[in-house]
Order: sequence, then structure tokens, then C-alpha cells
Amino acid sequence: MARDSIHSMMSHLPTLPALLEHARNPPPRKGISPLQIVVVLIAGCAHAASIAWPFESGFAQGQPVWWLQLLALFLFSAQIDASRSWKRAAWLGGIFATAMLSSTFWWLFISMHYYGGLAAPLTVLAVLLLAAFLGLYYAAASAAFVFVAPYAKFPRAVVFASVWLLAELGRVEFFTGFPWGEGGYAHVDGWARPLAAWVGVHGITFLAALAAAWLAMALRAARMQWVTALAILVVSVVVSFLPGQAAWPAGGGTAPAEPLQVTLLQGNIPQNEKFQTGTGVVTALRWYGEQFRDAKTSLVVAPETAIPLLPQQLPAGYWQALQSRFATGQQAALVGVPVGDSQAGYANSVLGFKPAGAGQPPAKEPYRFDKHHLVPFGEFVPPGFRWFINMMNIPLGDFNRGAVGQASFEWKGQRLAPNICYEDLFGEELAARFIDPAQAPTIFVNVSNIAWFGNTVAIDQHLQISRMRALEFSRPMIRATNTGATVIIDHLGKVTHSLERHTRGALVGEVEGRVGITPYAWWVSRYGLWPLWALGLGVAVLALAFRRRR
Repeated sequence: MARDSIHSMMSHLPTLPALLEHARNPPPRKGISPLQIVVVLIAGCAHAASIAWPFESGFAQGQPVWWLQLLALFLFSAQIDASRSWKRAAWLGGIFATAMLSSTFWWLFISMHYYGGLAAPLTVLAVLLLAAFLGLYYAAASAAFVFVAPYAKFPRAVVFASVWLLAELGRVEFFTGFPWGEGGYAHVDGWARPLAAWVGVHGITFLAALAAAWLAMALRAARMQWVTALAILVVSVVVSFLPGQAAWPAGGGTAPAEPLQVTLLQGNIPQNEKFQTGTGVVTALRWYGEQFRDAKTSLVVAPETAIPLLPQQLPAGYWQALQSRFATGQQAALVGVPVGDSQAGYANSVLGFKPAGAGQPPAKEPYRFDKHHLVPFGEFVPPGFRWFINMMNIPLGDFNRGAVGQASFEWKGQRLAPNICYEDLFGEELAARFIDPAQAPTIFVNVSNIAWFGNTVAIDQHLQISRMRALEFSRPMIRATNTGATVIIDHLGKVTHSLERHTRGALVGEVEGRVGITPYAWWVSRYGLWPLWALGLGVAVLALAFRRRR
């Protein structure tokens, strides 16, 4: 009896061909069908997996899968294009985005529950609510597409890509910004990779949405536009073979600077011990102290809050010994450490130590970089959310915000530009240092502590973000982290040296700085994201004008 019931239920399930046909050409209807919801949910989860494949089987774990991102937007745009109601489109956009974002940053559960002490049900709810809130951008974009696209005098796919771009830009700039998991990062090894130095990750996001939607809408046309679909695929292949940074004309690309020998430290201090004075603090001070003492390379880099105490809280003589170690000789260090006091406030900082130049007196104060883009709830409390912070046990609080475009650390002919934690997610802020080519950084330095999120795909996602910044600016990125990914990335976005994650060790290697300015660095350093806003808003307003005329 039970077997017959199961057989009866299985016979009513849609087959794979039926799912694919429904995804490509969903039938018009008054409401949202359960099958539409299934397609949209699958597409959202696939989009999240495309940034860094989270599973051990199927593809290379931790690597981007660019065609999966295109497939996800292909499936989603087909559903939206078939919708006849902007309200239904908004619901579909919200469902897709909530699935996409919660599948992207699900690891926030680890920081809030395991390390913050928030009850598991509340943590799940918090992650879903954050995803749903950010999903409102995509819900609005989907509604806007259905509202204006049928009346536009140009292809609907252009409208879709433009409103999708606006949704991504909104996630970048509003409510402190959290564009983690943007679709363009899936293409750091993909067909659009050569375009990163020209249009940046947001431009790639626009082009990917355009290609996916155009293909979906060509195949959904009354008479399938196979020629158009084939042309899209051909153009995608051609773009993938365009010359990258290394082949630019003289004067238009970047050139190598002197190589630099570096040691990147990875302490692997467990997050639940990191700020405990009897365990993690003692281990960190001892191990990092030994590494500073024994390092042989020109530059030593320690991760975010590698020294987990304020300088004035350190054991007697520790801070003075660190300063003395690099006051003479031919070595320098960049060290992550919190600084400040109750009167001036506190900052999450990187301090730089180096010997004085020939004939110059020793510097009175070390080089200092203060983190600008602070993490909500961890490094500052958004207005009205003190109650939420009080529910968790997070050993950080309100930090002062550093300025955009702080000076680089100059050493051995290199200009090293630090960024802390997820600051490398905001390329338009890093670009502020590129207005003057003579003072532009030659090497990016990221120091992070991703131990908050365990040994998860968060490490891989952050690595793809750093690789995209290297491509955009044609600059190498060296990364010193607590638990990974501690790597050296060259100016073409390739990882040349790496340390096994969640191990304690030092990565020794050579990095070659670069000079010169990419097209992306030139325009984004002067105009920020305004050209992209103008593109998205311009197309949307033009489509709306056509609608009003009709």
C-alpha cells in the first residue's frame, strides 16, 4: 500500500525535460506556479554556487563556475520575461534574491551562533531577514523590468541588464554596502575576464546579465531566434580571447616594478580563543613574536588583529622589542593591531615599521592605516540595533572610521596599499589612491581574519574578490590571514603562492609590483560608480519614456 502511494506521488512529479522547458518558456498565468518557485529557487542557489563551488564533487571545490552564473540568470530572466504582472515579477525577484544571498553568506550563522552566542533559530531568522532585505533591490528591479520593458524601442535584455545593474549598485552603496556574492566575481576565470581592467566587476555583472537575458529572450521569441542566440555565444567566445593587461599598447598598460621578497604569516588562532587572555592571546604573542624575530625577507606581514591587544595593554617590553626589531637593517613589517584609547576612540589598524633612510632620523610614529569600511554589528553599531548586539557576545565594538585614500606604505621602491578584512570588496574605494599615477600603489596588501566564519566557502569567496581587484587594477595582492586564504596573487589575478588553510605557518615568496594605470582605475578613481549609475538609470528612464508615449 505504501509502495503504491509512493509510486503514485512520484508519477506526478515533473520530469527534467519538463522542468527545462518550463524554465525556458513558462506558460502565462495569473499567479505564480509552484514550478516557477522551484525554478527560481534552484537558479538562486546555483548563482551562489557559481562564485565559489562549495562542494567536494562536481567541479573544483572553491573555484568559480562562470557558466553556472549565466545559466542561473538565464533561468531567472526567462521567468521574469514571461510574467505579465510587475507584482508577480517582484515576488519572483525577491524569492530568487533571497535564495541567492542566503546561499551565498549562510556562514554568517557560524559567527552569530557559535561565536556570538545567538540562539540558533534567531540566527537562522537573522540571516534570512538580511537576505530578504537585500533582496528588495532585486524585487524592485524585476518589477521595473516588467513595467517598462514591453514598451522599449530596444531589446528587452538591455532593460533587464540595466535594472539588474542598478540592484547590484544599490547593494554596494546603500546601508553601509554589502555586495558580497555579486555575479561578476564568477567570471574571474571566465569569458569576461579580459574586460575586468576596463569595466570592473560591476561592468562584467551588467554584461553577464545582458548575455544571459538576451539568450533567454531570443529562445523565448515566437519564432526562436537561433541566429541571435548563436551570435551571443560566438561573441562570448571571442571576448574570452581578447588581450588582457599583459598585451596593452606601450603607455596604456602596466609595467613591472622591482620584485619584493615577502613573508606572510598565518597564525591559525581559533576564534573562540583569539581574545582570551589565558589562551589565544598568549599563543598569538609568542608565535608572532618568534616569526618577526626569525623572518629573513624584506617584508613581513601579519594578519588583521594578529596582535590582539592594544599596544598599551601588551606585556612590558613587547611593543618596544617589535619596534626595535625593524628600526635598523633591511627589513620592514606590516602588523594588524587595534589602536587607540577611550578619549580618542579605537581603530582597527595596520601599523608599519621600517628603518629610517640613510641620513634620516628615526620616525617618531610608525606608519598607520585605519580601516575605513567597518563591518556592521562587529565594528560599529547601526542606529537602532544596540539591542541586537546585546544579544550576542562579540568582543568588538564601535571603531573609528579611517579616511578613504590613505597613504601607502613605501618600502624598497614599492608603494604598499593595505586594506583590512572585506575592504577589498569595494574597488571604488581602493581606486581613490589611483588619481595620481605617480603615487598609485604598486602592491595591494590584504590582512584578514575569516576565522569568524569557520573553514567554509567564505574563504574561497573572499579569495575570488581579491583576485578580481588584482585584475581590475593590474596590481598584485598579497594576503596575510589568520586561517586562510594566505596567498600571493599576481597582477593577472592568478594565485602564484599559497599556504594551506587552517594551518599555522609562514608563506615565503616573491611579488612583483606594477606601475601604470588601467582604464578602470582611471575612470573609477575620478568618477566613482557614477558612469554605471548613469548607464542603468539612463536605460531605465528611456524605457519609461517610451512607455509613457505608448
